[in-house]
Amino acid sequence: MPELDPRTHGREHDQAVANPGLVRPPFVYLAAILSGIGFDLVRPLRWLPPAAGVWVGVPLVLVALALFIAATRQFRIARTPVPGNKPATAIVQSGPYRFSRNPIYLAFSILVLGIACWINSLWLLGTLGAAVGLMSLVVIPREERYLERRFDAEYREYKTRVRRWL
Repeated sequence: MPELDPRTHGREHDQAVANPGLVRPPFVYLAAILSGIGFDLVRPLRWLPPAAGVWVGVPLVLVALALFIAATRQFRIARTPVPGNKPATAIVQSGPYRFSRNPIYLAFSILVLGIACWINSLWLLGTLGAAVGLMSLVVIPREERYLERRFDAEYREYKTRVRRWL
């Protein structure tokens, strides 16, 4: 890795990747899952009829996994890294990216929703809301600014055609 100029406090790296920080999407959603389950263990709050949780939750988890696999496959095909702490080499516009600019984050959200249904935890719905808020207000705008700087008109055109979530 090249030496960073101490006068800029590493800002070159911040400009070179979409997400150099600690607010990384997998950790945001993992924190939502773990904290929701933790709250549920202390004070269970149910919201679905007892038998419905598995029937609703399991299919949602499977949809989330399929969407995640399809989205990451498109990144591999385009030969661009999935993690936001590595420089993007292409704007992926095929597969699920035709319908959502953030299908991986959508998959993570559906996964948490599926787990919330599966274990019938209202707490997980709350922590999912917090995760989606953090993603929408902090992570995604930072990534969009990066992509606009890196890909200019190509990304702006894509952004006008495809919704952020769905």
